[in-house]
Amino acid sequence: MTEVPVPAPMPTGIDAVDRVLDLVAGLDSRPLEEHAAVFDEAHAGLRHTLDNPPTSQ
Repeated sequence: MTEVPVPAPMPTGIDAVDRVLDLVAGLDSRPLEEHAAVFDEAHAGLRHTLDNPPTSQ
């Protein structure tokens, strides 16, 4: 099966969200066993950002 390249995510300009996007974008280089923990970390980071939005961007 041929792998289709996944484009890099577009930066949002919100540092906390961009860090999460970078974290998830790097999944292909991590073992499958680590994926759930990465998604948990990504969810927690996004939840934190939604609960505490930046005051200015």
